[in-house]
Amino acid sequence: MTANANLRRLHEAGVSIWLDLLHREPLRDGAFERLIRDFSLTGATSNPTSFAQGITRTDLYDEQLRELTRAGERDRRKLFFTLALDDVGEAADMLRAAFQESGRRDGFISFECTPDLADDTDATIAQATDLWQRLGRPNVMIKVPGTRAGLPAIEELTRRGINVNVTLLFSIGRYEEVIDAYQRGLRARMREGRPLDHVVSVASFFLSRIDTKVDQRLPEGSPLRGRLAIASARVAYQRYLGEFAGDGWEELERAGANRQRPLWASTGTKNPAYSDVRYVEELIGPDVVNTMPEHTLHAFADHGRVERTLDADPEAAERTLAEAAAAGIDLEQVTSELEREGVQSFCDSYAQLLDCIEHKRGAVAGAAR
Repeated sequence: MTANANLRRLHEAGVSIWLDLLHREPLRDGAFERLIRDFSLTGATSNPTSFAQGITRTDLYDEQLRELTRAGERDRRKLFFTLALDDVGEAADMLRAAFQESGRRDGFISFECTPDLADDTDATIAQATDLWQRLGRPNVMIKVPGTRAGLPAIEELTRRGINVNVTLLFSIGRYEEVIDAYQRGLRARMREGRPLDHVVSVASFFLSRIDTKVDQRLPEGSPLRGRLAIASARVAYQRYLGEFAGDGWEELERAGANRQRPLWASTGTKNPAYSDVRYVEELIGPDVVNTMPEHTLHAFADHGRVERTLDADPEAAERTLAEAAAAGIDLEQVTSELEREGVQSFCDSYAQLLDCIEHKRGAVAGAAR
């Protein structure tokens, strides 16, 4: 199979193509390697739901679970970390060529702190540091939610030289705070005389969830339906261009600092009335990441179009947000609700994952008797 032309053009337009999926099956059956080779894939993100699917639907974890159980391990979180970190490490090794070829700015795999720590700064820092050390690879990112408690964690982890994928971003205001936290961490690291060049970060905007919630508050036929997420992302991209420029940033850049690129997440279209590739096609430009569910990746490979869209008319995006405010949409309230709902959703998924591990552990232990 030759490399897919649509995805190759997307990559050439400056978009890093990441997969929003990771578990053992695609690593072992060659699917992940084929996506790297034929679909211009240069990264991936993991989540509890995908690990639960892999553990439940395949037998690829059974022998390892059996051995861990025989060794006396019963703690579900420790079992999960042992299983999942093996997968993350394997994926990172498969992405190492992309990491090297991109000058160490791409080719990453992300693994998240457990969502029960989203409002605990110190525990997030401790767990993220432990996960980073256990993985021991330069092309790994630790996912930290962009909650209020996450901001000082992002700053401190950056100061320590740990790559951070800031997740669950919905608000432009919170995004600006995330940029500040990242730059403060870099500046503190620079003052300590420590290198900046290997510290890499992304800030992940969750898009389709914004449209889902806003559309429920707009009347049928409103021209604003389905437009707020993309408008927010385009405004955020302008903030990115502005904040990573000027004398302050240039001082950090001369010391080797990398820009914290925007990452478009939740890019699978939820409303069937909208194009299945809209959160890819309408957000194309240099220095961004798009992490796609597998069905969106294949849809874009089939019929996606590549045009530079992120900076085509930045004032239009601002006008869209102003029109939404005039129509009674309180976007700050919407994004605050989405953040809380996102944390709860991640907690629910994590709890289900631990239940899956407990069920599978019991099944493999019983089968061994």
